Amino acid sequence: QVQLVESGGGLVQAGGSLRLSCAASARTSTNNALGWFRQAPGKEREFVASIFWSAFWSSGTTTYADSVKGRFTISGDSAKNTVYLQMNSLKPEDTATYYCTAGPRPVLTTGQAYYWGQGTQVTVSS
Repeated sequence: QVQLVESGGGLVQAGGSLRLSCAASARTSTNNALGWFRQAPGKEREFVASIFWSAFWSSGTTTYADSVKGRFTISGDSAKNTVYLQMNSLKPEDTATYYCTAGPRPVLTTGQAYYWGQGTQVTVSS
């Protein structure tokens, strides 16, 4: 069992930046891929970004939702079993609870996730 703990959410003005972190309790074959989803009130949970490592977390293949391409960057630190989501040029529509997720392969849909974090709130004011 892998536990995921997110941090870094908060309140920011439109155009600002935030960095989310997600620390995994272990590195196993079931969390070769880490990613982020978000869920706004009254809406379904949606994919944001994913990073998949083939071995040793030395480099990763990244995938982004169209709505965040060019603004968000996902990256990882293998020594800390941690993945980051750098969010720039934030918009009010980015307001949501952001969830870290993990799986053995790229997690692009909720059904592909093996593990979920507890979520961290991001609020972007206009």
